[in-house]
Amino acid sequence: MDVLWDVVPGTSDGVTVREVADALAGRELAYTTVMTVLDRLAGKGMVQREREGRAWRYRAAASREAHIAQLMLDALDLGGSRDAALVRFARSVTGTEAEVLRAALGDEAGLTDRVEDPRAGRPALADEATDR
Repeated sequence: MDVLWDVVPGTSDGVTVREVADALAGRELAYTTVMTVLDRLAGKGMVQREREGRAWRYRAAASREAHIAQLMLDALDLGGSRDAALVRFARSVTGTEAEVLRAALGDEAGLTDRVEDPRAGRPALADEATDR
């Protein structure tokens, strides 16, 4: 995945198995091993592939950041208290990382505030009026 994230810009058509194998040349992996791993990653939806002649071109299905964020969410779902895990994580970040989180949460809150009420513009139903 690192090769796909590092070698292939977001606008690229992808890389072939040979190009990935060449990028991993220092690891002495067989071409067929690289091909098998890319095929399995495609089967799991982690990479996208497109036929080009007799070869396939591969590219990451999501950015490295999106993948890491999904891993973090998956870890939160492993069990126990999700809230407790988030609090423990928040207490473990550096000051700079905490500022990044605060800014992101502030941006999210701003987006939430701008979302229109789906019921806006329609009259209240009778039971809604009595609930108020």
